[in-house]
Amino acid sequence: MLSTLLHTEVQEFIQASLEEQVSVLALKKNPFPDLSWATILNQIAAKQKAKTKLPSWFQTPNILYPSKISLEQTSSEKTAAYKANLVSGDSLIDLTGGFGIDDYYFAQKIKQVIHCEINAELSDIVNHNRVPLQATNIKCYQGDSTLLLKELDQKWDWIYIDPSRRNDTKGKVFMLKDCLPNVPDLLDFYFEYTSSLLIKTAPILDISAGLLELKFVKEIHCVAVDNEVKELLWVLEKNYTAAPEIFACNIGKTNTERFNFTLGAAFQPAYSLPKKFLFEPNAALMKSGGFEAIATAYTLEKLHPHSHLYTADEVISFPGRTFQINMLIEYSKNQMKAHLEHKTAHITTRNFPDSVESIRKKWKIKDGGSQYCFFTTNITNEKIVLLCTKLNEL
Repeated sequence: MLSTLLHTEVQEFIQASLEEQVSVLALKKNPFPDLSWATILNQIAAKQKAKTKLPSWFQTPNILYPSKISLEQTSSEKTAAYKANLVSGDSLIDLTGGFGIDDYYFAQKIKQVIHCEINAELSDIVNHNRVPLQATNIKCYQGDSTLLLKELDQKWDWIYIDPSRRNDTKGKVFMLKDCLPNVPDLLDFYFEYTSSLLIKTAPILDISAGLLELKFVKEIHCVAVDNEVKELLWVLEKNYTAAPEIFACNIGKTNTERFNFTLGAAFQPAYSLPKKFLFEPNAALMKSGGFEAIATAYTLEKLHPHSHLYTADEVISFPGRTFQINMLIEYSKNQMKAHLEHKTAHITTRNFPDSVESIRKKWKIKDGGSQYCFFTTNITNEKIVLLCTKLNEL
């Protein structure tokens, strides 16, 4: 089946159909009766998605694509490139290979990369794609990664793992022990074959919960793309006992915002009533939990210990959004009626009892426009609203 998909006429048809809606194509007659129509349509849909998520794959001829779910679960090229900068050396084994995006970038930093994948078809796809992508220092093994690690029986500079949630854990609190492979249970086994472990987890994982399940954590990276946290990366070093360093990285369209701090370090932020400007941390910073560290590093004052908004009388270069405060009102019926009822505005809540939805409904505020309103609590525990104008884009 895979080799048939590579026939010139099939590849030309896929390329020619990229501007079509797959749902419309599905109603048409299959021009290749010897091939599954669903398989061809999957290749078209996957390549359409790859245009923005995986531009290198999209632009390379004769690339084969996996099922829709495998493509959705894979790293983007931006996050894969970030991960590759965390590793070095001669050898890396990826125990949960998937579509191989991470391995393609690891292979640009590491001499030998091993791709392990239990799904035979997915392993075959990655093994094929190595050649058109010119990533010939990747070697593919199909099978259970725990058994393969034993069979290969060698020391690796790095082991990489991207555990997936088991279906029976849906709705439960996300814990690493609920994933496959069960990394917490296998840690000692993994450290028989390496001294350096890189683990990717979904952003839903709570950092404090992850620290309780893991040991030897040296670094934690909160990685966002366009202000949406995409993954947490955990760097483990055998026998490491110092406090972990937390890195927050927001990869934007034109620039990348970075911030780091040592977990558990003592910071003494200052607090203030709102001044001329308001600063809202980007999503990676918010996930990192370094709220006191941010205030100290940028010499800003917090509005409240739990509001995670910052203020100053001067504009500074800040990893997030910056606003000019045009007006401050108390959250009261009279003030809301006078300034916001039936108006149009963007609404954000921080340390505030009401949700954005309930505020919009109660005061009939439409979404949009150039006014940004922050509903929050100040240092004297008063409920306030800051009416602002945005000064920068992420």
